[in-house]
Amino acid sequence: MSDDKGSVAGRALRRVFHAVNTSSENYRNSLQDFLNKNWDVNDAQVSALMDMLGSYRDIAEQLALHPVRLAGKEFELAKGHVSLLGGSLKRLLGKKTDPVAIPEDGDRRFTDPEWNDNVLFDYLKQAYLLNSKAVLDLVDTLEDSGNHTHDQFMFYTRQLVNAMAPTNFFLTNPEVLRKTLSSGGGNLLEGMKNFWEDYKKNPNLLNISMTDFSAFEVGRNVATTPGKVVYQNDLMQLIQYTPTTEQVYKTPLLIIPPWINKYYILDLKEKNSLIKWIVDQGHTVFVVSWVNPGPALRDKTFESYMVEGALAAMDAVEKATGEKEMNAIGYCVGGTLLGCTLAYLAAKKQARRIKSATYLTTLLDFTDPGGIGVFINKHAISGIEKQLDKAGYYDGRAMAFSFNMLRENDLFWSFFVNNYLKGEKPAAFDLLYWNSDSTNLPAAMHSYYLRNMYLENKLMEPGGISLMNTPIDLRKIKTPAFFLSTIQDHIAKWKSTYGGARVHSGPTQFVLSGSGHIAGVVNPPSAEKYGFWTSNQLPDDPDDWFAMAEKHKGSWWPHWNEWIAPFAGEMVAARNPGDRELAVIEDAPGTYVKQRIADVIGH
Repeated sequence: MSDDKGSVAGRALRRVFHAVNTSSENYRNSLQDFLNKNWDVNDAQVSALMDMLGSYRDIAEQLALHPVRLAGKEFELAKGHVSLLGGSLKRLLGKKTDPVAIPEDGDRRFTDPEWNDNVLFDYLKQAYLLNSKAVLDLVDTLEDSGNHTHDQFMFYTRQLVNAMAPTNFFLTNPEVLRKTLSSGGGNLLEGMKNFWEDYKKNPNLLNISMTDFSAFEVGRNVATTPGKVVYQNDLMQLIQYTPTTEQVYKTPLLIIPPWINKYYILDLKEKNSLIKWIVDQGHTVFVVSWVNPGPALRDKTFESYMVEGALAAMDAVEKATGEKEMNAIGYCVGGTLLGCTLAYLAAKKQARRIKSATYLTTLLDFTDPGGIGVFINKHAISGIEKQLDKAGYYDGRAMAFSFNMLRENDLFWSFFVNNYLKGEKPAAFDLLYWNSDSTNLPAAMHSYYLRNMYLENKLMEPGGISLMNTPIDLRKIKTPAFFLSTIQDHIAKWKSTYGGARVHSGPTQFVLSGSGHIAGVVNPPSAEKYGFWTSNQLPDDPDDWFAMAEKHKGSWWPHWNEWIAPFAGEMVAARNPGDRELAVIEDAPGTYVKQRIADVIGH
């Protein structure tokens, strides 16, 4: 039992990892040279592949060092397969038996009735679930290596395990088989057409279509809240929304969305538009609509996004309303920029320009960056930087693919089966349309952001980051702040965002919404969903905060509106775009938000 070569299952498991292992530098260089010569792949893609293969190498090495642990897992797996085989034989004889393995809650791959009713498919399903659980449980026992973390081991193993699911192959998927027989293989022909259409739209990246793109148009049935573009520069357009009330709060409100995606996640459609709802509450609302950058903007830095984005927008809001002070909302990386801007203003003795700050699912402390952390290491970032240097931008489609692989069964394999095996078109879904409307990132900005925020977490160090030759310190921020996080967020984990909330020196309220990074934020009161937690205290430990927090029903939106009211000022006559110094440039949603990647990179 102690001999790591003495187990058939052990040897098979190690062969899986060794088959994709790059144990020598010569082999690694040869593979990279082959990919560069024979496939149109970039340095970031090659780096990601090498990182994955390196993780498999480290896994294989650790398995060889723990033969007893491996043997124990093999014994458990063998027992499971014996029970499964016995149960399947009983079912063939017409007897009832309890399953040995069942899908986890939320696993929608095996919903077709034949996965339970047909003995053969039930056997395939349970055998797969037994094997995948055994592999993942075994890898879960491994420790960090010198080059890779435990989270990377689990992520890359999960990708391998889920790729091998019987649902992903037409001969072992009962639903696909039925469709193939009934259509005479027409579904496979349609699947090939769908594959070719996706490839033509996304050469060398293969982002599978997740929605019917023809069903949506920005400005027609998404991003429809009435307003005008009143300012623009190289990096952004500023939209001022048309008031819907006769009177508005005196203090205007500026929204800074992430530039990783387009702003209209906050304005998908009228019934769930946070922007529309805030306008209806009597706020004069402005939103930044970021440009979709191409090679020409390669030298735009993180500092540029503050100067030409946040600060320029603040100056424009002042000209449009006559108000020197305003409230601000930052979403995701837009919130990170808001925090940096507040720290910069504090250092320049101009903190009063922002009366209150609202952070939506925002990381300021990058100690635990969430699921995306599996892609953050020196080797991977070096590969990305090589590609940035060549292209001048980071392709937003590559980032979208990375985020989708954090939930691969829901956001990749389900569409792979639907589009390519069933030969069906994806349904029309506005959220997935937005998710597929990718945005590039300028080379200089992205490199700086990855290294200084994600990799080195310098934003949490007093003076660790300087903007406009000014060292900034988040601890100097005294602006009243509202932090909204979501309990199921895998991009900005709530316990990480909690650390950012505690670094502020001013009065801070932390609120935790139900659901995830998008649904927990875009949660209108009319839906009466998810709920949220509040507490007036901010103890050191986020678990202590949660233990004392009070649960409320419904949406956090009304609670936020009550919180911001003291900073909104008195009621004044409603302001219309173009009333003061800024002339109307064009109707909302403007030109920048309609820019597709193919338009800005010349494909």
